[in-house]
Amino acid sequence: MIAVVVLLLLLGVSLAVAAAGGQEVPVGAILALTAVFVVFFGAGVHVAAVLGLLGVLVGLVFSDRPWWDFAGQTLWGPSSNFVLVAVPLFLLMGDILLRAGLSDRLYRALNLWLNRLPGGLLHTNIASCAMFSAISGSSVATAATMGSVALPYFTGTGYSRRMVLGSLAAGGALGNLIPPGITFIVYGLITETSVGALYVAALLPGLLVTGLFVLVILAHGLARPTERPAPVPFALKLRALADLLPTLALMLLVLGSIYAGWATPTEAAALGAVGAAVFAAFEGKLSFRLLNASAEATARNTALLGLIVLAAYLLNYVLTTVNVPQTLAAFMADLPLPPWAVMACILALYLALGTFMEGFSMIITTVPVVFPIVTALGYDPIWFGVVVTMLVEIAQISPPDGTVMYVLQGMRRDGGPITDMFAGVLPFLAAYLVAVTLLMVFPELALWLPRAWG
Repeated sequence: MIAVVVLLLLLGVSLAVAAAGGQEVPVGAILALTAVFVVFFGAGVHVAAVLGLLGVLVGLVFSDRPWWDFAGQTLWGPSSNFVLVAVPLFLLMGDILLRAGLSDRLYRALNLWLNRLPGGLLHTNIASCAMFSAISGSSVATAATMGSVALPYFTGTGYSRRMVLGSLAAGGALGNLIPPGITFIVYGLITETSVGALYVAALLPGLLVTGLFVLVILAHGLARPTERPAPVPFALKLRALADLLPTLALMLLVLGSIYAGWATPTEAAALGAVGAAVFAAFEGKLSFRLLNASAEATARNTALLGLIVLAAYLLNYVLTTVNVPQTLAAFMADLPLPPWAVMACILALYLALGTFMEGFSMIITTVPVVFPIVTALGYDPIWFGVVVTMLVEIAQISPPDGTVMYVLQGMRRDGGPITDMFAGVLPFLAAYLVAVTLLMVFPELALWLPRAWG
């Protein structure tokens, strides 16, 4: 589905561009390429292979330049970029914390403080996901980690199964928005925007979205109250704060070093990975087996993301050689519409794509085409980076193809249908859309802090 839609859109635009330039484009070739990709995806070919082959075939059909002479250099650029090293390091840090049991301690400690609020444990889901997001950088990793910890707590309770799953999916979706989100690294690489500035800009929107999720749970808790647990002695709550120290220390180490200007995101990720290993050693869990398992999981995920990035870079290079982004930018900028209306159309496109397209693939394939349009309309690249990351997060929890939802569905032991997840996440989707709307109306929510930071 992804390949067919992207193929039709991009080849259609390429056809229009070529026709506008007076080139003769064989329609039969376009139909043949479409048929090839229908077969590829029908056979389950991976998205990275599809993007790469799409780049090769589009280049052969539409480009009159020997673009293959530059393919090696095009692929070498992102693969040797220092910024991308942060991706496996953040993944490694989160995996070590999960295997060392520190995420379970985080959840238990927050539960003691939040379980008597209206909504109870649902608040713990959001708070623990938000805190873990600040050290993991990945929505899928956050959802998988906190889902494995949280789901057993709800067994045999009176909580709505749909709200439990929806709150975990929504909390997991914060993984990319709350710094140090991996999506910001990829966006910064593609658009040559400062990753540090993106991290600063994401602070207030991240708090805004988290706050809206809390309001959703409060409303649900007041409408459908559950039995509150017995009060916990305040001294026990204070002792439980010690379980938050590893997470808070890593947050300070990673984000503090970035915001203070002492380390780049990549260097901060390295500090975080070492810090996670140190805390695992304090817990008595550090071993060669743990490090080996974490390294293997990190290598698999990094290889998956890396292949998509390289294939998308090849496709983006070929599209640039046939002037697709430039032509689209000029066309959209000349439309008799105010900039906000064009931007609203772009946001609607992302929301539509998010219903069937995985978030990371979406940003890789669309940002190189959309970014020139956004800048031509006069919008700030940092603001758009935050907005597009929020749209990617919405895609992660949008039925019917939200990646985070399927990760959590695979962790369920009750055998319930996926429609529970779809229904449970809808109130949080609405809250996220409210946050995007507020950012459209008040762009300073994302721009004020970077400007004040200096």
